[in-house]
Amino acid sequence: MYLNCHTYYSLRYGTLSPEQLVDTAAHFEVQQLALTDINNGTAIPEFVQRCRKQGITPVAGMEFRQGDKLLYVVLARNTEGYQQINHFRSRHNLYHTPLPQRFPVCDNTFVIYPFVQNQQLPAHGPGEQGLHPNEYTGIKPTELHQLHTSPLRYHPGKLVALYPVSFMNHAGYRLHQHLRAIDHNILLSQLKPTHTGLPGDIMTHPGRLKKHYAVFPHIIQNTEHLLQQCSINFSFHSLKNKKTFTGHPADDRALLEKLAGEGLERRYGKGHKEALRRVQHELKIIHELGFSSYFLITWDIIRYSMSRGFYHVGRGSGANSIVAYCLQITDVDPIELDLYFERFINPKRSTPPDFDIDYSWQERDQVLDYIFKRYGRAHTALLGTISTFHHRSAVRELGKVYGLPKSEMDSLAARHPTQYNTDKITDKVLQMAGQLNGFPNLRSIHAGGVLVSEQPICRYSALDLPPKGMPTVQWDMYTAEELGFEKIDILSQRGIGHINDSVQLIRSNRGKQINIHHMDIIKNDQKIKELLRRGETIGCFYVESPAMRGLLRKLSCNDYTGLVAASSIIRPGVSRSGMMQEYIRRSHRPGNINYLHPVMEKQLKETYGVMVYQEDVIKVCHHFAGLDLADADVLRRAMSGKYRSKKEMQRLVDRFFEGCRAKGHSESLTGEVWRQIESFAGYSFSKAHSASFAAESFQSLYLKAHYPLEFITAVINNFGGFYRSEIYFHEARRNGARIEPPCVNNSNYLNRLTGSTIYVGFVHIQSLEHKMARCIVDEREHRGPYLGLEDFIRRTGAGTEQMILIIRTNAFRFTGIPKQQLLWQVYLLTGKAKNNQPMLFGHPMKNFKLPEPESDVIMDAWDEMELLGFTVSLSPFDMLQTAFRGEILALDMPDREGRKVRMVGWLVTTKYVRTVKNEVMYFGCFLDHRGHFFDTVHFPAITKTYPFRGSGIYLLKGLITKDFNHPSLMVEKMARLPVKPHPAGGKP
Repeated sequence: MYLNCHTYYSLRYGTLSPEQLVDTAAHFEVQQLALTDINNGTAIPEFVQRCRKQGITPVAGMEFRQGDKLLYVVLARNTEGYQQINHFRSRHNLYHTPLPQRFPVCDNTFVIYPFVQNQQLPAHGPGEQGLHPNEYTGIKPTELHQLHTSPLRYHPGKLVALYPVSFMNHAGYRLHQHLRAIDHNILLSQLKPTHTGLPGDIMTHPGRLKKHYAVFPHIIQNTEHLLQQCSINFSFHSLKNKKTFTGHPADDRALLEKLAGEGLERRYGKGHKEALRRVQHELKIIHELGFSSYFLITWDIIRYSMSRGFYHVGRGSGANSIVAYCLQITDVDPIELDLYFERFINPKRSTPPDFDIDYSWQERDQVLDYIFKRYGRAHTALLGTISTFHHRSAVRELGKVYGLPKSEMDSLAARHPTQYNTDKITDKVLQMAGQLNGFPNLRSIHAGGVLVSEQPICRYSALDLPPKGMPTVQWDMYTAEELGFEKIDILSQRGIGHINDSVQLIRSNRGKQINIHHMDIIKNDQKIKELLRRGETIGCFYVESPAMRGLLRKLSCNDYTGLVAASSIIRPGVSRSGMMQEYIRRSHRPGNINYLHPVMEKQLKETYGVMVYQEDVIKVCHHFAGLDLADADVLRRAMSGKYRSKKEMQRLVDRFFEGCRAKGHSESLTGEVWRQIESFAGYSFSKAHSASFAAESFQSLYLKAHYPLEFITAVINNFGGFYRSEIYFHEARRNGARIEPPCVNNSNYLNRLTGSTIYVGFVHIQSLEHKMARCIVDEREHRGPYLGLEDFIRRTGAGTEQMILIIRTNAFRFTGIPKQQLLWQVYLLTGKAKNNQPMLFGHPMKNFKLPEPESDVIMDAWDEMELLGFTVSLSPFDMLQTAFRGEILALDMPDREGRKVRMVGWLVTTKYVRTVKNEVMYFGCFLDHRGHFFDTVHFPAITKTYPFRGSGIYLLKGLITKDFNHPSLMVEKMARLPVKPHPAGGKP
């Protein structure tokens, strides 16, 4: 009976969740139900599952609209028909073509056109008239009276009941109206009937629905007969990924064993018995679970990217696999870190595994392009995600619907409803926002998930084409898991970009080729260990923040395993629980630790008896309670909220306690161990993930230790680091670099390193057009250095405004002419034109007698501040009006514990936290005038009295404290110091 149902995945239209729709149908004893969301099939897999549980026959379909106009509703007779529907929708999404007025002839679908009085449908082709055998006209209850005079009454076999279901009740209809106003970006009062459904689009009992059509009983008969011919069958228990890499499972197995064997010898040498045992154990599970092709496809992606010289990091739970390590998917040695393969794959894991592969942001798209071309666009897609309404977004959208001014919307969105003085309008906005919270709003793209399917992707989903430019499925990772897809995450990060660019800079600047994947050499490098111990990690992936640098110094961290632990305990969950401080304390007194049980000492000795990783939960459950590794991992996932079956979780909890009793552990001991597991499991971090981060950190540290200038230049050129660019320029200067302002004959678009000199790139000049910045470099590379100002203008066509910017950064200093005089010349050469055209032949410039300007280094510094955002000619401290640089420097702090001092520091960054009393306190990071970092603490009362006043250099007075040998200044007073005024009279 119900051919045309919508869920809230009919974005900004429907108001029912799939669960509500199916449960309502079950309540009314509906036997067959069709889901036809508007222009998408996002909810179909969930809908099919829920219908099966309720004993309802699911029918898959889609409603096609062009804007607000309903074109047709299409139902799938079977899985092939659903694929045809998805393929049709995908083709128009991918090529941005309008939908035709008639759906193409497809044997496995039924097409229902809306009833329009006296409308003649366009023909499918020349000489074709009327409806095909699989085509019908849908009649709504409100249209039945028109049927008495319509020619369609002479074709009773072609009529079906089209009764849309979009809401639960009248309140749902009101919510629908608000969604439609949001979608059209209009006031609620501006809605037209064509924008919305009807108030009666609500599910009712089939018997009541039949009464509507009592005068035309054949319509109900046709509808029931049509539905009886439809079904959809999804298997939720079989893997959907490409089944083989080579074309045959046996060949896949042989190839994977061969590659693993070669990698085993490359990684461990010959005769490593433990490595061989683990490889054989993993291969057995991989083959039994059907994951050989998944490993081989991932290996193929890595092989391609390495052949292109792309640097990658394999991370996540996949780093638990020694086979992945041997295939060079990851650089984490599972034996060295005692990682469990069962954390990644085990026979009892209900969800598929996935590899996370990071690439440089500059190279990721090329890797994705290879995957699509290698495995075919019909079988490859990016994973989607669903963006939902939250309080703030809902309030802002609803505020527009009610015509609220922006300031009122901002205020209403920023506060909790209880903190706002409401009126009737704001009451309505808040009420509707509460109903919208969690509703799907937009379909978007997952951060990096890629699917490679055995069957065409359209068998499971229609495809969108987001701005990324690659086909994307319409559902998210959770639906992918339910269907049995194993995604491969192809991600990007700036950290990899700076490693990759560093290697290239080293090759061009020093003529050396660096293999950054030689982890055995890198992990034992003494220079790296010294940098770690001192916290000298600026620019290095994951370890450069003030909090992380402070943690490294507190731990006196100087090796890889120590950094793996630090990468985990720095995370918010561990630090907030107090276990980070406990870990630091125990690391300084390892001989004074009282372990709960010898098993705890044996399994957690590496981390001083503190559970630091998810794998620790697995180890304790396995060795202390006797659970097998697969069950231990299922229990860990369940405790972290990633397992849906409460019954299965309780079974495993019972097994834990039964296992402890069988091993003779007392009830009190068992209870305490369980308490620690329970309190930890929710925020734990994968050791393999920490190890992957630490491996990348070590690679960054290696480059910084041995090639600091190339490394820092690459960091600046990739942007996206923890600090602003000027801090990295400062770090380069600390490491011996000479920083030069932009120069038209030496600078590139990005920063250029030559020898030990870094020329600031044109990218840093604010308001300089991208096209002009590129033109300067391209023209110079094509026709040689610029001879002077006139030559530059003639060749680049730069206008007056762009020339002023370039000159003020002192980019023509090679001419020896002061920039004030050059500015005079620009006006004479360009007049007031904003842009000129490049000239092949120019006329010689007339020589005019110009006044001799005075050079002023303070003026240069102010120009740099304005145009670059930082000073190059002077240190920020040289800009101060005072010569006072503090009573002590950062390096003096360890010897001044307990003393009150005055320090002068250049503000680097701040971080605030809320106390248990909901008060704000700050942590600051500063640089002294010698270039060394120091940290500050600002308690709530001080923060209120002496707040931060933006960037600049501050005079700070406070008490020196130490926490595990890491000093900081507990601030009591603070003031920003005045700088020298602008020579032209501008405000400092």
